[in-house]
Amino acid sequence: MSKRNYSYIGISFIILLFGIYAIPKIVQRFQKSDLEKFGKVPDFSFINQEGNTISNKTYDGKVYVVEFFFSTCPTICPIMNQKMLVLQDAFFGNPEFGIASISITPEIDTPEILKEYAKNNGITHKNWHLLTGKSEEVVYALSNNGFKLYAGKGEEDHGGFEHSGLFALVDKNGFIRSRKDEFGNPLMYYRALEEHGFPNQIKELTEDIKKLLNE
Repeated sequence: MSKRNYSYIGISFIILLFGIYAIPKIVQRFQKSDLEKFGKVPDFSFINQEGNTISNKTYDGKVYVVEFFFSTCPTICPIMNQKMLVLQDAFFGNPEFGIASISITPEIDTPEILKEYAKNNGITHKNWHLLTGKSEEVVYALSNNGFKLYAGKGEEDHGGFEHSGLFALVDKNGFIRSRKDEFGNPLMYYRALEEHGFPNQIKELTEDIKKLLNE
């Protein structure tokens, strides 16, 4: 057999290997996930810890997680932040992933306060924005009416405010997404905390973020 024939065989073998490796990944990239789709995230515009204006448009083309919190929260916020750090580590450096942590105490949580909070809590992903608004009313309208995630006044031992311990997952086109439970019912949100005998859902959330990144 001539050297030329050996060259053709070698090239064909390389092409075959490339096809075996690359084609499934290309197909996966354009496959739709089985996650349920809900309504679009309502428009919002806030200031982040760096003093920059961040809106829902900032997250166009990104998969992101939304939470409502406040920096002086003594109860569930520190736990929720630890779960968010798990997500930060899992997708660190990925420009298509982001987090929106929206303060329900904008009068307290100035950009300067939020910047210090980020520093003290290991928040370093460039697309993790700690957001503060003009008033509680604006934030409450977004949380309660826009996301259907409760936020409002609460007991003093909870820091004087209450909010949901749930995370919302948003796809690249701005739609809230979630998996279904074992009975086929859509979850809509993911538990950040272990509550009422049910475990947190950070593992499931991480898996579903990966699915949406591949859509």
